[in-house]
Amino acid sequence: MQIDIVNGNNEKVGAIELSDDVFGGRIKTDLIWESVVQEQAAKRRGTHATKNRALVSGGGKKPYKQKGTGRPQVGSSRTPLWRKGGTVFGPQPRTYEFSLPKKVVVGAVRAALAQKLSDGAVVVVDRLEAPEGGKTKGTAEMLKRLGATGKTLVIDVTPADDFAVTARNIAGVRLVPSARVTARDIMDTTRVIATREAIEKLQESLG
Repeated sequence: MQIDIVNGNNEKVGAIELSDDVFGGRIKTDLIWESVVQEQAAKRRGTHATKNRALVSGGGKKPYKQKGTGRPQVGSSRTPLWRKGGTVFGPQPRTYEFSLPKKVVVGAVRAALAQKLSDGAVVVVDRLEAPEGGKTKGTAEMLKRLGATGKTLVIDVTPADDFAVTARNIAGVRLVPSARVTARDIMDTTRVIATREAIEKLQESLG
């Protein structure tokens, strides 16, 4: 599989060979799903909480005497059987994080990239540099020439600071180092723009 390399003006300046062993074959959507669910679960705040009978205020003494009232025996107004009493087995603060095997995570990124490549949604550029004057407008125009519409993921090995500064305020654009890109990052975009060096690094790490 071969894909063109373009410059900032979307003019072809070369080509790169992609391994069929990495990006060819059946796209395993089940791995993508597992990876996305795992990342979404890790982002959940898990701060929900209810008060059990130990946390409900009041109820420090027996509401009424044990016998002779005709009412059921009760030791505290904080009992879950009473209105405004404690909650039994209610939700408590927790983390929803869980881990996946490394092979699943790597396979998910590989499958997500293969899906975007088959959709024709991947653009490979020779390099990403800040425009003259370091203006956000110049970077936005360059990304637009490269087909950035809606959500766009920009991948570089180590994004240059000056380029990152000009790209960070563009709506819908996310700049991610190649070593930290996830399947969710890739699938949650309409266009993936990656440098030649980033694609080579990804191909090496995903192989």
